[in-house]
Amino acid sequence: MVKIRLRRDGSKKAPYYTMVVADSRYPMDGRFIEKVGTYNPMTEPKALNLDADKIKEWVKKGAKPTDTAKALIEKAGIDLKEV
Repeated sequence: MVKIRLRRDGSKKAPYYTMVVADSRYPMDGRFIEKVGTYNPMTEPKALNLDADKIKEWVKKGAKPTDTAKALIEKAGIDLKEV
């Protein structure tokens, strides 16, 4: 199954996340299919940059966002119900 999820980057105590589309069998920080956005919780305000077109395209193809990814997508104002 293909999932939209967060991949942790950055150093110790300074996380930086990349939102990726990956097969659920791959490790969390392993191989991925496509990068669809970034999230940096360490800045003020928290930086969230997502590509709405790519996310909607992958959801149409059957990708399921994880709970955390879904919350961030909704926070960015992307409506997945219209897909």
